[in-house]
Amino acid sequence: MFDGQDLKQAMLAAASWLEQHKAEINALNVFPVPDGDTGTNMSATMRAAVNGIAEATDASAAVIAEKLARGALMGARGNSGVILSQILRGLAQGLDKKATFTAPDLANAFQESSKLAYRAVIKPVEGTILTVIREVAEAAQRSAGQGDIVALMQDVVTAARQAVAKTPDLLPLLKQAGVVDAGGQGLTTVLEGVWHYTRGDEIQTISAAAAEAPTTEVKKGRVSVEEEFGYEVVFLLRGEHLNMEEIRDTITSMGGVSTVVGGDAKLIKVHTHTLAPGKILDYGVSLGSLNDINIENLQEQSLRYEAESKAEHAGEEDGSMEVAGEDYARDADSGEIIRRELGEVATVAVASGEGWVKVFESFGVGAIVPGGQTMNPSTEELLQAVKRVPSPKVILLPNNGNVIMSARQVPSLIDKEVHVVATETLPQGISALLAFNYEADFPSNCTAMDSAAKRVQTAEITTAVRTVQIEGIAVREGDTIGLLNGRLVVANHDIQVVIQDTLRRMKAEQYEIFTLYYGEGVTSEQAEETARQIKSWYPEQEIEVVSGGQPYYAYILSAE
Repeated sequence: MFDGQDLKQAMLAAASWLEQHKAEINALNVFPVPDGDTGTNMSATMRAAVNGIAEATDASAAVIAEKLARGALMGARGNSGVILSQILRGLAQGLDKKATFTAPDLANAFQESSKLAYRAVIKPVEGTILTVIREVAEAAQRSAGQGDIVALMQDVVTAARQAVAKTPDLLPLLKQAGVVDAGGQGLTTVLEGVWHYTRGDEIQTISAAAAEAPTTEVKKGRVSVEEEFGYEVVFLLRGEHLNMEEIRDTITSMGGVSTVVGGDAKLIKVHTHTLAPGKILDYGVSLGSLNDINIENLQEQSLRYEAESKAEHAGEEDGSMEVAGEDYARDADSGEIIRRELGEVATVAVASGEGWVKVFESFGVGAIVPGGQTMNPSTEELLQAVKRVPSPKVILLPNNGNVIMSARQVPSLIDKEVHVVATETLPQGISALLAFNYEADFPSNCTAMDSAAKRVQTAEITTAVRTVQIEGIAVREGDTIGLLNGRLVVANHDIQVVIQDTLRRMKAEQYEIFTLYYGEGVTSEQAEETARQIKSWYPEQEIEVVSGGQPYYAYILSAE
Protein backbone atom coordinates (compact mmCIF):
# COMPACT_ATOMS: atom_id res chain seq x y z
CA MET A 1 0.00 0.00 0.00
CA PHE A 2 1.29 3.45 -0.95
CA ASP A 3 0.39 6.82 0.55
CA GLY A 4 0.51 10.40 -0.68
CA GLN A 5 4.20 10.83 0.04
CA ASP A 6 4.98 7.70 -1.95
CA LEU A 7 3.02 9.10 -4.88
CA LYS A 8 4.83 12.41 -4.55
CA GLN A 9 8.28 10.84 -4.55
CA ALA A 10 7.35 8.50 -7.41
CA MET A 11 6.27 11.43 -9.57
CA LEU A 12 9.34 13.49 -8.70
CA ALA A 13 11.41 10.50 -9.79
CA ALA A 14 9.37 10.21 -13.00
CA ALA A 15 9.87 13.90 -13.80
CA SER A 16 13.62 13.62 -13.22
CA TRP A 17 13.90 10.44 -15.31
CA LEU A 18 12.01 12.12 -18.15
CA GLU A 19 14.19 15.22 -17.93
CA GLN A 20 17.31 13.06 -18.25
CA HIS A 21 15.98 11.36 -21.39
CA LYS A 22 14.15 14.20 -23.17
CA ALA A 23 16.88 14.65 -25.81
CA GLU A 24 16.52 11.00 -26.84
CA ILE A 25 12.76 11.46 -27.15
CA ASN A 26 13.19 14.65 -29.17
CA ALA A 27 15.39 12.72 -31.60
CA LEU A 28 12.46 10.42 -32.47
CA ASN A 29 10.71 13.11 -34.53
CA VAL A 30 9.21 11.54 -37.65
CA PHE A 31 9.79 14.43 -40.04
CA PRO A 32 13.31 15.85 -40.50
CA VAL A 33 12.17 19.34 -39.56
CA PRO A 34 13.40 21.44 -36.63
CA ASP A 35 10.42 20.78 -34.35
CA GLY A 36 11.43 17.58 -32.57
CA ASP A 37 10.25 18.83 -29.21
CA THR A 38 8.08 15.99 -27.87
CA GLY A 39 10.55 15.25 -25.08
CA THR A 40 10.88 18.93 -24.24
CA ASN A 41 7.11 19.42 -24.14
CA MET A 42 6.44 16.34 -22.03
CA SER A 43 9.26 17.19 -19.64
CA ALA A 44 8.00 20.76 -19.23
CA THR A 45 4.51 19.40 -18.57
CA MET A 46 5.80 16.98 -15.91
CA ARG A 47 7.86 19.72 -14.28
CA ALA A 48 4.75 21.89 -14.06
CA ALA A 49 2.87 18.92 -12.58
CA VAL A 50 5.38 18.25 -9.81
CA ASN A 51 5.88 21.93 -9.05
CA GLY A 52 2.65 21.89 -7.06
CA ILE A 53 3.64 18.89 -4.94
CA ALA A 54 7.37 19.37 -4.38
CA GLU A 55 6.84 20.97 -0.96
CA ALA A 56 3.63 19.12 0.00
CA THR A 57 3.91 17.15 3.22
CA ASP A 58 1.44 14.80 4.89
CA ALA A 59 -1.01 15.13 1.98
CA SER A 60 -3.20 12.20 0.98
CA ALA A 61 -2.79 10.35 -2.29
CA ALA A 62 -5.98 12.02 -3.56
CA VAL A 63 -4.66 15.52 -2.79
CA ILE A 64 -1.27 14.82 -4.37
CA ALA A 65 -2.90 13.35 -7.49
CA GLU A 66 -5.24 16.34 -7.84
CA LYS A 67 -2.36 18.81 -7.53
CA LEU A 68 -0.42 16.83 -10.14
CA ALA A 69 -3.33 16.89 -12.56
CA ARG A 70 -3.97 20.60 -12.10
CA GLY A 71 -0.31 21.51 -12.54
CA ALA A 72 -0.01 19.34 -15.65
CA LEU A 73 -3.10 20.86 -17.22
CA MET A 74 -1.92 24.42 -16.72
CA GLY A 75 1.62 23.62 -17.81
CA ALA A 76 0.70 21.38 -20.75
CA ARG A 77 2.78 22.13 -23.84
CA GLY A 78 2.18 20.61 -27.25
CA ASN A 79 -0.12 17.74 -28.12
CA SER A 80 1.98 15.23 -26.20
CA GLY A 81 1.91 17.42 -23.10
CA VAL A 82 -1.87 17.79 -23.23
CA ILE A 83 -2.35 14.02 -23.54
CA LEU A 84 0.06 13.48 -20.64
CA SER A 85 -1.97 15.94 -18.57
CA GLN A 86 -5.10 13.92 -19.29
CA ILE A 87 -3.34 10.74 -18.20
CA LEU A 88 -2.52 12.42 -14.90
CA ARG A 89 -6.11 13.66 -14.67
CA GLY A 90 -7.24 10.04 -14.99
CA LEU A 91 -4.87 9.11 -12.18
CA ALA A 92 -6.49 11.77 -9.99
CA GLN A 93 -9.97 10.51 -10.79
CA GLY A 94 -8.96 6.94 -10.01
CA LEU A 95 -7.47 7.92 -6.65
CA ASP A 96 -10.20 10.37 -5.68
CA LYS A 97 -10.91 10.41 -1.91
CA LYS A 98 -8.14 7.90 -1.22
CA ALA A 99 -5.59 8.60 1.49
CA THR A 100 -3.64 5.51 0.43
CA PHE A 101 -3.90 3.20 -2.56
CA THR A 102 -3.35 -0.43 -3.45
CA ALA A 103 -2.40 -2.22 -6.67
CA PRO A 104 -6.08 -2.61 -7.73
CA ASP A 105 -6.64 1.10 -7.03
CA LEU A 106 -3.69 1.98 -9.26
CA ALA A 107 -4.92 -0.37 -11.97
CA ASN A 108 -8.33 1.32 -11.94
CA ALA A 109 -6.62 4.72 -12.13
CA PHE A 110 -4.74 3.59 -15.26
CA GLN A 111 -8.09 2.65 -16.80
CA GLU A 112 -9.34 6.19 -16.18
CA SER A 113 -6.12 7.57 -17.67
CA SER A 114 -6.62 5.56 -20.85
CA LYS A 115 -10.22 6.73 -21.23
CA LEU A 116 -9.39 10.42 -20.79
CA ALA A 117 -6.37 10.24 -23.10
CA TYR A 118 -8.50 8.89 -25.94
CA ARG A 119 -11.21 11.48 -25.29
CA ALA A 120 -8.64 14.27 -25.55
CA VAL A 121 -8.01 13.50 -29.23
CA ILE A 122 -10.70 14.21 -31.83
CA LYS A 123 -9.45 11.47 -34.14
CA PRO A 124 -7.46 8.93 -32.10
CA VAL A 125 -4.65 7.23 -34.00
CA GLU A 126 -3.12 3.92 -33.00
CA GLY A 127 0.64 3.57 -32.92
CA THR A 128 0.91 6.62 -30.65
CA ILE A 129 0.96 7.43 -26.95
CA LEU A 130 -2.72 6.40 -26.92
CA THR A 131 -1.85 2.82 -27.78
CA VAL A 132 0.76 2.77 -25.05
CA ILE A 133 -1.54 4.01 -22.27
CA ARG A 134 -4.28 1.58 -23.36
CA GLU A 135 -1.95 -1.41 -23.26
CA VAL A 136 -0.51 -0.18 -19.97
CA ALA A 137 -4.02 -0.06 -18.46
CA GLU A 138 -4.74 -3.58 -19.69
CA ALA A 139 -1.49 -4.90 -18.23
CA ALA A 140 -2.21 -3.18 -14.90
CA GLN A 141 -5.60 -4.87 -14.70
CA ARG A 142 -4.04 -8.27 -15.33
CA SER A 143 -1.39 -7.66 -12.69
CA ALA A 144 -3.58 -6.10 -10.01
CA GLY A 145 -4.61 -9.45 -8.53
CA GLN A 146 -1.09 -9.97 -7.18
CA GLY A 147 -1.70 -7.11 -4.79
CA ASP A 148 1.87 -5.87 -5.23
CA ILE A 149 2.43 -2.34 -6.60
CA VAL A 150 6.09 -3.03 -7.37
CA ALA A 151 5.17 -6.09 -9.45
CA LEU A 152 2.36 -4.15 -11.12
CA MET A 153 4.73 -1.34 -12.14
CA GLN A 154 7.20 -3.86 -13.53
CA ASP A 155 4.43 -5.39 -15.65
CA VAL A 156 3.28 -1.92 -16.68
CA VAL A 157 6.76 -0.88 -17.84
CA THR A 158 7.18 -4.14 -19.75
CA ALA A 159 3.84 -3.59 -21.48
CA ALA A 160 4.73 0.02 -22.29
CA ARG A 161 8.07 -0.95 -23.82
CA GLN A 162 6.42 -3.66 -25.91
CA ALA A 163 3.69 -1.25 -27.05
CA VAL A 164 6.29 1.33 -28.10
CA ALA A 165 8.23 -1.30 -30.02
CA LYS A 166 5.07 -2.14 -31.99
CA THR A 167 4.19 1.45 -32.90
CA PRO A 168 6.02 1.32 -36.29
CA ASP A 169 3.83 -1.65 -37.29
CA LEU A 170 0.70 0.36 -36.49
CA LEU A 171 1.76 3.68 -38.01
CA PRO A 172 3.48 3.39 -41.42
CA LEU A 173 5.11 6.82 -41.14
CA LEU A 174 7.08 5.62 -38.14
CA LYS A 175 8.31 2.57 -40.00
CA GLN A 176 9.36 4.69 -42.98
CA ALA A 177 11.29 7.03 -40.71
CA GLY A 178 12.84 4.16 -38.77
CA VAL A 179 11.68 5.43 -35.37
CA VAL A 180 9.18 4.54 -32.66
CA ASP A 181 6.51 6.97 -31.47
CA ALA A 182 8.05 9.80 -29.46
CA GLY A 183 5.00 10.41 -27.26
CA GLY A 184 4.74 6.72 -26.45
CA GLN A 185 8.42 6.64 -25.55
CA GLY A 186 7.93 9.70 -23.36
CA LEU A 187 5.11 8.02 -21.43
CA THR A 188 7.21 4.86 -21.06
CA THR A 189 10.01 6.98 -19.61
CA VAL A 190 7.60 8.49 -17.06
CA LEU A 191 6.46 5.02 -16.04
CA GLU A 192 10.06 3.84 -15.78
CA GLY A 193 10.75 6.66 -13.32
CA VAL A 194 7.83 5.55 -11.14
CA TRP A 195 9.01 1.94 -11.36
CA HIS A 196 12.52 2.90 -10.27
CA TYR A 197 11.08 4.59 -7.19
CA THR A 198 8.93 1.60 -6.24
CA ARG A 199 12.01 -0.64 -6.46
CA GLY A 200 14.03 1.68 -4.26
CA ASP A 201 16.45 2.71 -7.02
CA GLU A 202 18.39 5.92 -6.57
CA ILE A 203 17.19 8.76 -8.84
CA GLN A 204 18.08 12.35 -8.09
CA THR A 205 14.67 13.97 -7.85
CA ILE A 206 13.77 17.51 -8.84
CA SER A 207 14.00 20.05 -6.05
CA ALA A 208 11.27 22.56 -5.37
CA ALA A 209 13.24 25.33 -7.06
CA ALA A 210 14.13 23.24 -10.09
CA ALA A 211 10.57 21.98 -10.43
CA GLU A 212 9.20 25.33 -11.46
CA ALA A 213 7.55 25.08 -14.86
CA PRO A 214 9.80 26.83 -17.38
CA THR A 215 8.54 29.72 -19.40
CA THR A 216 8.62 29.47 -23.16
CA GLU A 217 12.07 30.13 -24.54
CA VAL A 218 11.39 32.85 -27.04
CA LYS A 219 13.98 33.33 -29.76
CA LYS A 220 13.28 36.90 -30.77
CA GLY A 221 16.57 37.92 -32.33
CA ARG A 222 17.76 41.46 -32.80
CA VAL A 223 15.64 43.76 -34.89
CA SER A 224 17.43 46.21 -37.14
CA VAL A 225 16.12 48.86 -39.48
CA GLU A 226 15.71 47.74 -43.08
CA GLU A 227 14.77 49.87 -46.04
CA GLU A 228 11.21 50.44 -44.89
CA PHE A 229 9.82 53.78 -45.97
CA GLY A 230 6.38 55.20 -46.61
CA TYR A 231 3.32 54.62 -44.47
CA GLU A 232 1.28 51.72 -43.18
CA VAL A 233 -2.40 52.45 -43.81
CA VAL A 234 -5.19 50.47 -42.17
CA PHE A 235 -8.91 51.29 -42.28
CA LEU A 236 -12.41 49.85 -42.35
CA LEU A 237 -14.51 50.57 -45.42
CA ARG A 238 -18.30 50.43 -45.25
CA GLY A 239 -20.32 50.51 -48.43
CA GLU A 240 -22.60 48.58 -50.76
CA HIS A 241 -21.59 45.91 -53.28
CA LEU A 242 -17.89 46.23 -52.41
CA ASN A 243 -15.62 44.13 -54.62
CA MET A 244 -12.60 42.98 -52.60
CA GLU A 245 -10.55 41.80 -55.60
CA GLU A 246 -11.15 45.01 -57.51
CA ILE A 247 -10.29 47.15 -54.48
CA ARG A 248 -7.09 45.22 -53.81
CA ASP A 249 -6.02 45.43 -57.45
CA THR A 250 -6.74 49.15 -57.59
CA ILE A 251 -4.78 49.90 -54.42
CA THR A 252 -1.88 47.81 -55.72
CA SER A 253 -1.92 49.72 -59.02
CA MET A 254 -1.78 52.95 -57.00
CA GLY A 255 1.52 51.86 -55.47
CA GLY A 256 0.23 49.98 -52.44
CA VAL A 257 2.41 47.05 -51.38
CA SER A 258 1.78 44.23 -48.88
CA THR A 259 -1.89 44.95 -49.55
CA VAL A 260 -4.42 42.79 -47.74
CA VAL A 261 -8.16 43.25 -48.22
CA GLY A 262 -10.75 41.12 -46.45
CA GLY A 263 -14.39 41.17 -45.45
CA ASP A 264 -17.62 41.10 -47.41
CA ALA A 265 -19.70 43.20 -49.80
CA LYS A 266 -20.67 45.68 -47.08
CA LEU A 267 -17.65 45.90 -44.79
CA ILE A 268 -14.00 45.25 -45.54
CA LYS A 269 -10.69 45.87 -43.83
CA VAL A 270 -7.80 47.29 -45.85
CA HIS A 271 -4.12 47.06 -44.95
CA THR A 272 -1.42 48.43 -47.25
CA HIS A 273 1.98 50.15 -47.35
CA THR A 274 2.20 53.25 -49.52
CA LEU A 275 4.16 56.45 -50.11
CA ALA A 276 0.90 58.37 -50.63
CA PRO A 277 -1.67 57.54 -47.91
CA GLY A 278 -3.95 60.41 -48.94
CA LYS A 279 -4.38 58.91 -52.39
CA ILE A 280 -5.44 55.56 -50.91
CA LEU A 281 -7.86 57.20 -48.48
CA ASP A 282 -9.42 59.32 -51.22
CA TYR A 283 -10.04 56.16 -53.20
CA GLY A 284 -11.65 54.55 -50.14
CA VAL A 285 -13.93 57.55 -49.60
CA SER A 286 -15.09 57.27 -53.20
CA LEU A 287 -16.43 53.80 -52.39
CA GLY A 288 -18.07 54.40 -49.02
CA SER A 289 -17.37 55.60 -45.49
CA LEU A 290 -14.08 55.05 -43.65
CA ASN A 291 -13.69 54.10 -39.99
CA ASP A 292 -10.88 53.12 -37.62
CA ILE A 293 -8.27 54.79 -39.81
CA ASN A 294 -4.70 54.22 -38.67
CA ILE A 295 -1.65 55.63 -40.48
CA GLU A 296 1.86 54.98 -39.26
CA ASN A 297 5.24 56.05 -40.58
CA LEU A 298 7.02 52.79 -41.42
CA GLN A 299 10.50 54.12 -40.87
CA GLU A 300 9.59 55.43 -37.43
CA GLN A 301 7.89 52.12 -36.72
CA SER A 302 11.04 50.22 -37.64
CA LEU A 303 13.15 52.52 -35.51
CA ARG A 304 10.79 51.92 -32.59
CA TYR A 305 11.06 48.14 -32.97
CA GLU A 306 14.83 48.42 -33.17
CA ALA A 307 14.87 50.45 -29.95
CA GLU A 308 12.60 47.92 -28.25
CA SER A 309 14.82 45.08 -29.37
CA LYS A 310 17.95 46.79 -28.04
CA ALA A 311 16.24 47.50 -24.73
CA GLU A 312 15.06 43.91 -24.52
CA HIS A 313 18.54 42.55 -25.15
CA ALA A 314 19.97 45.01 -22.64
CA GLY A 315 18.24 42.84 -20.03
CA GLU A 316 15.11 44.63 -18.89
CA GLU A 317 13.62 42.11 -16.47
CA ASP A 318 11.27 44.06 -14.26
CA GLY A 319 8.16 42.29 -15.58
CA SER A 320 6.47 45.59 -16.38
CA MET A 321 4.60 46.52 -19.53
CA GLU A 322 6.75 48.17 -22.19
CA VAL A 323 5.54 50.28 -25.07
CA ALA A 324 5.02 48.15 -28.19
CA GLY A 325 3.41 50.54 -30.62
CA GLU A 326 0.84 53.24 -30.05
CA ASP A 327 -2.01 50.81 -29.36
CA TYR A 328 -0.08 47.99 -27.66
CA ALA A 329 2.03 47.21 -24.60
CA ARG A 330 4.49 44.34 -24.22
CA ASP A 331 5.09 42.44 -20.99
CA ALA A 332 8.86 42.55 -20.47
CA ASP A 333 8.86 39.22 -18.65
CA SER A 334 6.60 36.99 -20.77
CA GLY A 335 6.90 38.78 -24.12
CA GLU A 336 3.11 38.83 -24.37
CA ILE A 337 1.67 41.84 -26.22
CA ILE A 338 -1.71 43.27 -25.20
CA ARG A 339 -3.81 45.78 -27.10
CA ARG A 340 -4.97 48.61 -24.88
CA GLU A 341 -8.49 49.16 -26.23
CA LEU A 342 -10.82 46.35 -27.31
CA GLY A 343 -14.51 45.81 -27.97
CA GLU A 344 -16.83 43.03 -26.84
CA VAL A 345 -15.00 40.43 -28.94
CA ALA A 346 -11.22 40.09 -28.90
CA THR A 347 -8.79 37.84 -30.73
CA VAL A 348 -5.71 36.21 -29.19
CA ALA A 349 -3.02 34.81 -31.47
CA VAL A 350 0.22 32.86 -31.11
CA ALA A 351 3.08 34.25 -33.23
CA SER A 352 6.81 33.74 -33.62
CA GLY A 353 8.97 36.45 -35.18
CA GLU A 354 8.82 40.23 -34.87
CA GLY A 355 7.55 40.58 -38.42
CA TRP A 356 4.62 38.28 -37.72
CA VAL A 357 3.91 40.20 -34.53
CA LYS A 358 3.68 43.42 -36.53
CA VAL A 359 1.34 41.78 -39.05
CA PHE A 360 -0.99 40.54 -36.31
CA GLU A 361 -0.91 43.93 -34.61
CA SER A 362 -1.99 45.55 -37.87
CA PHE A 363 -5.12 43.38 -37.77
CA GLY A 364 -6.01 44.61 -34.30
CA VAL A 365 -5.37 41.33 -32.45
CA GLY A 366 -6.16 41.73 -28.75
CA ALA A 367 -3.18 39.79 -27.43
CA ILE A 368 -0.18 38.07 -28.99
CA VAL A 369 1.47 35.14 -27.21
CA PRO A 370 5.08 34.44 -28.22
CA GLY A 371 5.63 30.90 -29.42
CA GLY A 372 5.18 28.46 -32.26
CA GLN A 373 7.61 25.98 -33.75
CA THR A 374 9.83 24.42 -31.00
CA MET A 375 8.43 27.07 -28.62
CA ASN A 376 4.95 25.79 -27.83
CA PRO A 377 3.24 28.01 -25.23
CA SER A 378 1.59 26.26 -22.30
CA THR A 379 -2.11 26.17 -21.54
CA GLU A 380 -1.40 28.55 -18.65
CA GLU A 381 0.25 31.11 -20.94
CA LEU A 382 -2.68 31.00 -23.37
CA LEU A 383 -5.15 31.23 -20.49
CA GLN A 384 -3.42 34.28 -19.03
CA ALA A 385 -3.53 36.05 -22.40
CA VAL A 386 -7.27 35.37 -22.68
CA LYS A 387 -7.77 36.63 -19.12
CA ARG A 388 -5.83 39.81 -19.71
CA VAL A 389 -7.85 41.03 -22.67
CA PRO A 390 -10.87 42.87 -21.23
CA SER A 391 -13.38 41.49 -23.73
CA PRO A 392 -15.94 38.92 -22.48
CA LYS A 393 -15.74 36.94 -25.74
CA VAL A 394 -12.46 35.76 -27.21
CA ILE A 395 -11.43 33.98 -30.40
CA LEU A 396 -8.14 32.10 -29.93
CA LEU A 397 -5.79 31.40 -32.86
CA PRO A 398 -3.05 28.85 -31.99
CA ASN A 399 -1.44 29.12 -35.48
CA ASN A 400 0.52 25.90 -35.02
CA GLY A 401 -0.65 22.30 -35.16
CA ASN A 402 1.16 21.47 -31.94
CA VAL A 403 -0.51 24.28 -29.99
CA ILE A 404 -4.13 23.48 -30.87
CA MET A 405 -4.68 20.92 -28.10
CA SER A 406 -3.29 23.27 -25.45
CA ALA A 407 -5.55 26.03 -26.78
CA ARG A 408 -8.59 23.76 -26.58
CA GLN A 409 -8.11 23.40 -22.82
CA VAL A 410 -8.62 27.15 -22.27
CA PRO A 411 -12.43 27.47 -22.71
CA SER A 412 -13.12 25.13 -19.77
CA LEU A 413 -10.78 27.08 -17.49
CA ILE A 414 -12.39 30.51 -17.72
CA ASP A 415 -15.86 32.01 -17.50
CA LYS A 416 -15.37 34.01 -20.70
CA GLU A 417 -16.84 32.70 -23.93
CA VAL A 418 -13.83 31.35 -25.85
CA HIS A 419 -13.73 29.79 -29.31
CA VAL A 420 -10.61 28.13 -30.71
CA VAL A 421 -10.09 28.38 -34.46
CA ALA A 422 -7.89 25.38 -35.26
CA THR A 423 -5.28 27.30 -37.25
CA GLU A 424 -2.27 25.08 -37.93
CA THR A 425 -0.13 27.75 -39.59
CA LEU A 426 0.46 31.49 -39.28
CA PRO A 427 -1.05 32.20 -42.73
CA GLN A 428 -4.21 30.39 -41.65
CA GLY A 429 -4.36 32.79 -38.72
CA ILE A 430 -4.15 35.76 -41.07
CA SER A 431 -6.88 34.32 -43.29
CA ALA A 432 -9.11 33.81 -40.26
CA LEU A 433 -8.59 37.42 -39.16
CA LEU A 434 -9.50 38.65 -42.63
CA ALA A 435 -12.87 36.93 -42.19
CA PHE A 436 -13.56 38.74 -38.92
CA ASN A 437 -16.50 41.09 -39.32
CA TYR A 438 -16.79 43.87 -36.74
CA GLU A 439 -20.55 44.10 -37.26
CA ALA A 440 -21.28 40.35 -37.07
CA ASP A 441 -22.14 38.52 -33.84
CA PHE A 442 -19.76 36.18 -32.05
CA PRO A 443 -21.10 32.85 -33.42
CA SER A 444 -21.10 34.17 -36.99
CA ASN A 445 -17.52 35.34 -36.69
CA CYS A 446 -16.45 32.01 -35.23
CA THR A 447 -18.04 30.14 -38.14
CA ALA A 448 -16.60 32.50 -40.75
CA MET A 449 -13.10 32.33 -39.29
CA ASP A 450 -13.21 28.52 -39.06
CA SER A 451 -14.11 28.36 -42.72
CA ALA A 452 -11.58 30.96 -43.86
CA ALA A 453 -8.67 29.23 -42.13
CA LYS A 454 -9.24 26.11 -44.22
CA ARG A 455 -9.04 27.96 -47.54
CA VAL A 456 -5.36 28.89 -47.29
CA GLN A 457 -2.52 26.84 -48.72
CA THR A 458 0.70 27.06 -46.71
CA ALA A 459 4.16 26.14 -47.98
CA GLU A 460 7.11 26.07 -45.58
CA ILE A 461 10.75 25.97 -46.61
CA THR A 462 13.32 24.85 -44.05
CA THR A 463 16.47 22.78 -43.58
CA ALA A 464 16.45 19.04 -42.80
CA VAL A 465 17.92 18.23 -39.40
CA ARG A 466 18.55 14.55 -40.11
CA THR A 467 18.82 11.97 -42.89
CA VAL A 468 15.70 9.91 -43.51
CA GLN A 469 13.54 8.41 -46.25
CA ILE A 470 9.85 9.06 -45.77
CA GLU A 471 6.81 9.05 -48.04
CA GLY A 472 9.13 8.06 -50.89
CA ILE A 473 11.31 11.14 -50.42
CA ALA A 474 15.00 10.68 -49.65
CA VAL A 475 16.21 13.44 -47.34
CA ARG A 476 19.78 14.13 -46.31
CA GLU A 477 20.70 16.20 -43.30
CA GLY A 478 21.28 19.76 -44.48
CA ASP A 479 18.96 19.48 -47.50
CA THR A 480 16.38 22.18 -48.12
CA ILE A 481 12.93 20.64 -47.73
CA GLY A 482 9.47 21.84 -48.65
CA LEU A 483 6.31 21.15 -46.67
CA LEU A 484 2.83 21.72 -48.03
CA ASN A 485 0.18 22.13 -45.34
CA GLY A 486 2.48 20.30 -42.95
CA ARG A 487 3.26 17.40 -45.29
CA LEU A 488 6.78 16.78 -46.59
CA VAL A 489 6.69 16.99 -50.40
CA VAL A 490 10.22 17.65 -51.68
CA ALA A 491 13.90 17.66 -50.68
CA ASN A 492 16.87 19.00 -52.62
CA HIS A 493 20.17 20.79 -52.04
CA ASP A 494 18.92 23.71 -54.20
CA ILE A 495 16.41 25.97 -52.44
CA GLN A 496 15.01 27.33 -55.73
CA VAL A 497 14.23 23.79 -56.91
CA VAL A 498 12.48 23.09 -53.62
CA ILE A 499 10.37 26.26 -53.78
CA GLN A 500 9.37 25.65 -57.41
CA ASP A 501 8.46 22.00 -56.79
CA THR A 502 6.49 22.85 -53.66
CA LEU A 503 4.49 25.49 -55.54
CA ARG A 504 3.87 23.06 -58.39
CA ARG A 505 2.47 20.51 -55.95
CA MET A 506 0.34 23.27 -54.45
CA LYS A 507 -1.14 23.88 -57.93
CA ALA A 508 -0.16 27.48 -57.37
CA GLU A 509 -1.52 28.59 -60.75
CA GLN A 510 -5.03 28.16 -59.32
CA TYR A 511 -4.51 30.93 -56.77
CA GLU A 512 -4.41 34.70 -57.19
CA ILE A 513 -2.18 36.00 -54.40
CA PHE A 514 1.07 34.72 -52.94
CA THR A 515 2.49 36.19 -49.75
CA LEU A 516 6.13 35.37 -49.07
CA TYR A 517 7.12 35.72 -45.42
CA TYR A 518 10.88 35.53 -45.01
CA GLY A 519 12.59 34.32 -41.86
CA GLU A 520 15.23 35.72 -39.55
CA GLY A 521 18.13 34.25 -41.51
CA VAL A 522 17.04 35.76 -44.86
CA THR A 523 17.82 39.31 -46.01
CA SER A 524 15.26 41.52 -47.70
CA GLU A 525 17.37 41.39 -50.88
CA GLN A 526 17.31 37.60 -50.89
CA ALA A 527 13.56 37.60 -50.32
CA GLU A 528 12.96 40.04 -53.18
CA GLU A 529 15.09 37.90 -55.50
CA THR A 530 13.07 34.83 -54.51
CA ALA A 531 9.86 36.74 -55.21
CA ARG A 532 11.13 37.73 -58.65
CA GLN A 533 11.91 34.09 -59.38
CA ILE A 534 8.40 33.04 -58.31
CA LYS A 535 6.95 35.80 -60.49
CA SER A 536 8.84 34.41 -63.48
CA TRP A 537 7.17 31.05 -62.90
CA TYR A 538 3.72 32.53 -62.22
CA PRO A 539 3.52 35.87 -64.07
CA GLU A 540 -0.26 36.20 -63.61
CA GLN A 541 -0.15 36.01 -59.82
CA GLU A 542 0.34 38.88 -57.40
CA ILE A 543 3.26 38.40 -55.00
CA GLU A 544 3.74 40.26 -51.74
CA VAL A 545 6.92 40.09 -49.67
CA VAL A 546 6.71 40.49 -45.90
CA SER A 547 9.38 40.21 -43.21
CA GLY A 548 8.11 37.48 -40.90
CA GLY A 549 11.27 37.04 -38.87
CA GLN A 550 10.28 33.48 -37.99
CA PRO A 551 13.06 31.20 -36.72
CA TYR A 552 14.01 27.92 -38.43
CA TYR A 553 11.94 28.46 -41.60
CA ALA A 554 13.59 30.47 -44.37
CA TYR A 555 10.23 31.08 -46.04
CA ILE A 556 6.57 30.62 -45.25
CA LEU A 557 4.46 31.13 -48.35
CA SER A 558 0.68 31.38 -48.39
CA ALA A 559 -1.60 31.14 -51.41
CA GLU A 560 -5.24 32.16 -51.60
